[in-house]
Formats: sequence, structure tokens, C-alpha cells
Amino acid sequence: MVRHFQVAGLVFSLDLPDGFPAADRLHNYDPFEAAAGDAVLFKLEITNQLPAERGEVLMRSAEQTGEPVVGFYRSGEGYLAEFAPSPSAPVCGVLEMSGDFREGRLFAEGSAADQAFAVNNALMLLFAFASAPYAALEMHASVVTRGGRGFLFLGRSGTGKSTHSRLWLEHISGTELLNDDNPVLRIVDGVARVFGSPWSGKTPCYKAQDATVGAIVRLHQAPFNRITRFATVQAYASVMASCSGFRPIRALADAQHETLSQIAQQVPCYQLECLPDEAAARLCQETVDG
Repeated sequence: MVRHFQVAGLVFSLDLPDGFPAADRLHNYDPFEAAAGDAVLFKLEITNQLPAERGEVLMRSAEQTGEPVVGFYRSGEGYLAEFAPSPSAPVCGVLEMSGDFREGRLFAEGSAADQAFAVNNALMLLFAFASAPYAALEMHASVVTRGGRGFLFLGRSGTGKSTHSRLWLEHISGTELLNDDNPVLRIVDGVARVFGSPWSGKTPCYKAQDATVGAIVRLHQAPFNRITRFATVQAYASVMASCSGFRPIRALADAQHETLSQIAQQVPCYQLECLPDEAAARLCQETVDG
């Protein structure tokens, strides 16, 4: 069964075998269902054959308790990635990719939950890499919308991105949550827009919607509330630190550099040092959307 999905205006396909155990755990893609067409960003096929052996190690994520582990390798003319739900769990997905990231074959095993985890991570990785030439950045951020504009909150894990979004939802009328973990930033007709995606972390918020970007705010925990605007160079570095990419692959790095440069020059970017309280949300909103 081949399904097509559209995220940030880009279409990709997923080929699931009949009776695939995780099929009923992929409803996060339903709002993004699209008709089959000629212009497909990439294709992912689920296979029961283990892909080629790992080659040169290019990257392996740090092993942190409770956090997923991803390994990335060169494999012949393409690449290979492995996914495990945590450092203590076995690898449950092995993804073989073509050199241009247009084709992927995923071997998934374990429980239905493990296989769904592997599919989600394979699609996220392929989308992040294959979409780079199309002025798209897959972000690690929480996003709210208000008045037709989107506001992205960046920060390291645990800094309160989701909490800050919740404070806007609770105290600032007209606010809605667009995505709580992995939205997509994309330049469309010269304008920065933020899109919902099928990937939203622990918060089930899967909306096939988008908005013009109003501002990007990097959060830092502090015993006070203070907001300052970044200069262009600081804005570039702030957004780059929260986007998915792989700098050692030159073509990807160059494409992302062009997108980051446009965003840093046209989108107001701020640093918010804050407490997790209503006053912080109001200060932020009055500054970036006042």
C-alpha cells in the first residue's frame, strides 16, 4: 500500500507492506494525506531485508537516558542510518538511503511501537535532508499562531518551549498551537512561513496548516523576564542551532546556509530570558506581536 503525504508543500510517499504491524500507529500522517503525483520529494519503502552493512561512521548521537539514539553512516554511494528508542534498547530500524536522499528502504523490527518509531524517524530524517534544496528547514521548536502569524520558540531540551507555548494559550487570546516539536520553516515566494508536520514530540498536534512567520524567540531560563532582539549574525546562529541538518554533507550545508541567511535577514529573532510565568508570555507577545 503506497500512501502520499504533503508537508510544507512537498510530497513524499510511504510504501507499507500488507499487514505491517505499525500501520495503525501512523495516524499522525492522516491530516497530510495527498493524491499521488509526479513530483515526489522522496520515496520510503518498508522492506523485510536487512540493508547493507554499516560503512564509515559519520555521526552517532550522544547517549542520554530516555533519549533516542541515531547512528549515521556512509554506505557505498549512499548512506545508512540506525534508530533505537533509547540507549538501553536495541536498534529497531535500519534505513538505507540513496546519495540524493530521494530513495529510502527501511528494515523495521521489534514491537509495533518500535516499528512506528522507526518509520517516524526514517521519514523525519529523509524529509530534513531531501527538503534542504527546497528552502526548507526542519526545526526543533514549539510554535503557536495568532492573527495569521506563527511564532517559534527555540531552546535546548528542557528549557520550557512547550511551557511557554502553553502560557500563550492560557493567557493570550486568539492563540493556537501549530506544532510542539518539529515544525518546518520554509521560504515560499520569498517569504518565511512555518508549517505543521506529522512530527510533534510528546504532544499530539498534527495540523496541515501554515502561517507567515512573525518572530523566532530563543528561550533561556532565568530568575527574571527580559527580551532582547538578536543582530542578524546572532539570529543566523540561533536558528541554525535548532534545525535538523548534517553539516559534513556539503550540498546540504550549502542549501541550508542559503535558507538560514534569508530567514536571519527577514525574520525578527529574539532572546527571551524568562521565568515560566504569565508575565514572561505577555512580555514576549507584546514585544514580538504587539
